[in-house]
This record gives sequence, C-alpha cells and structure tokens, in this order.
Amino acid sequence: MNNFVIAIDGTSSSGKSTIAKAVAEKLNLIHIDSGAMYRAVTLFAIENNIYTKNGLDTILLIDSLKEILIDFRKNADNGINEVYLNNKNVEQEIREEEISKKVSSIAKIYEVRNFLTKIQRSFAIDKSIVMDGRDIGTNVFPNSAIKFYITSSIEIRAKRRFNQLNNKTTLEEVTIDLIERDLIDSTRKDSPLKKAIDAIGIDNSINSKEETINEILEIIAQKLNIS
Repeated sequence: MNNFVIAIDGTSSSGKSTIAKAVAEKLNLIHIDSGAMYRAVTLFAIENNIYTKNGLDTILLIDSLKEILIDFRKNADNGINEVYLNNKNVEQEIREEEISKKVSSIAKIYEVRNFLTKIQRSFAIDKSIVMDGRDIGTNVFPNSAIKFYITSSIEIRAKRRFNQLNNKTTLEEVTIDLIERDLIDSTRKDSPLKKAIDAIGIDNSINSKEETINEILEIIAQKLNIS
C-alpha cells in the first residue's frame, strides 16, 4: 500500500509513546513522538529565559519560534529516534520533571501548535510513520490509516510516572500533576485532547505492555493487511 500514518493518541503517562515506539519497531516504520517536540520547545523557552520562575512570556516565545529547529535522528546504538533541538541531542533533557510540569502550558498556545503541526505533517510526506501524541488522529492526521486512543486509570498512570521519577517526588504530587495536565490538555481551545470518532480505544490499565502492543499489532494486521 502507499505511505500511511498510524496515529496513537492518549493521556499523559498512559504508555502511548512506549507502545508507539514498539509498534513502529515491529513494523519497521519510523516513530515520531510529537509530545517530545512540545517538550523541546519548552526546553528552549527555559534555556532562553522565556519561561522563568516569574512565568511564561508568550509573546516572546511566539516571536522566537523562527529560531527553533526540531528534528529526529536515529541512534545507531539503540535504534531510538531521538530528538534534536537546534542540532543538539536533547532526548534526556526533555524528560526532566521541570519540562513535564511546564509543557502543557506551552502546548496550549495556538501558534506553537500550528508551528509544530506543520513539522509533524512534513515527516509523512514520503514515508509511512507511527506518530503518538494528543491530537494526531483529530488534528494532525485526521485521515490517518488507523487511529488508536490509549487510556489508563489515573491511579495506574500516577504509579507508572512515580516509578519513573525514582522517588524524586511523592505519589500524591504526581497524581495532582497528571490531573492538572489532563485538564489543561482536554480543555485547551485549540485541538484539545480527545478520542477521535473513528479511533480504536485501548485501555491498558490491566494489560501488560506486551499484551497491549500485541493487541494493537493484531488490529493493524487486520485493518491494513500488514504484519
């Protein structure tokens, strides 16, 4: 078949990026983590004193978007498509908790979303990809070949995130943070987080990562006739 997009959306810490990465690897496709792009913009804002302890200078950030170059490059050692910000590998920096706490306020800005959506769409011009995020099936690629929406209970998501942070915070703080991010993402004016009408819902609260990946791969094989 011609080039296609597999869209995987979902809530924070639902495991969608890990799942999307594994699905892409199994199908020998390119994986694009759209959330990492918003994290990269957030890192840029912090490093350039656009987002300080006094808050975010939205006008300055919008004006500075022209200075931002974001791309993905495959790590030859681990095969992961890693994020580069202005030709610097920032894969580790963007996963820091400070970025996680601030990224939703960056992601709700229309000009930022419009800027990154154009880049995201460019990745699929001449290749098939698996892209995960919050508005891939609803906004970035509404005509994607197949769409998934990954969810988990807030309790499960909070525990997963808490374990990732290696006790750098409390489970209660992580839970509150995720609830706040869900609220910001789902109520923002531009392309809010929501399940596309034609997306296939997957709740991985109970299933293991491997079970969820296998379920998605089976659906893809049936729907797209690829394996």
